[in-house]
Formats: sequence, C-alpha cells, structure tokens
Amino acid sequence: MRAALPIQSFSTGARAHTGSWFSRMANATAAWTGKPVPFLLAFATVVIWAVTGPLFHYSDTWQLVINTGTTVITFLMVFLIQNTQNRDTLALQVKLSELILALKDADNRIAAIEESSDEELQTAHEEIKERVLHQS
Repeated sequence: MRAALPIQSFSTGARAHTGSWFSRMANATAAWTGKPVPFLLAFATVVIWAVTGPLFHYSDTWQLVINTGTTVITFLMVFLIQNTQNRDTLALQVKLSELILALKDADNRIAAIEESSDEELQTAHEEIKERVLHQS
C-alpha cells in the first residue's frame, strides 16, 4: 500500500496564502464571480440601465456607459479566467500524470505528452485509438 501525503505538504503554508498575489486575487475573484450574488448584481445593473433609457432619451452617453463598463469588465475577466484555467489545467495534468505513472501497464511517455509537438500528439492519439480498437 502506498503512503498518502496530505495536499498541504506540497505547499508552504495555508492554501489561501500560496502563490503570487495575482494568482490569489484571480482565484478569489473567480470564486466570487461564479456565485449567484454577482450575477444578480450584474443583471440588476443591466435592468437599471435599460429602465433609465427613456430618462436619458437613449442618448449616446447612456449607451456609452454600458458599453464601456461591460468592455472593461470583460477585458479584465479574460485575464483572470485564463489564469484560473491555466492553473486548473496544470493541476489536472499533474493528477493524470500521477495516475499514468501508477499504472503498471501504462506507457509512461504519455505522462509528459503535453510537452510534445502537435504532430507527436496526433501520432500518440492514433496509437491510443489503435490500442483501444485491438482491446475491444
């Protein structure tokens, strides 16, 4: 039987304080924005903006407010989402690599395949498909 290390042994302190300031901020923002309250706040903002249209006679400034606000928020969120996506992908790769390395009959070269070229990935994909077809 293998000994299991607690996840905390891989980091140097509490989970909330690991990583760069940007990584911590990106994870916290992604966690917060994925909840119902931020969605409802954004929805309420759009409703208020729409309702005030007649008050401002649907002016260019009225339209510019929502366009600028949504553009800025979207622009910033792209970077936060990409950061959390990269982190999640890397964590998934580490977990999959550990599983591959733990399997006796697995091809250990697959554990580091994300470093391969597109052509090597395609070749490996074809090899795996062949193995699947021959096993069924």
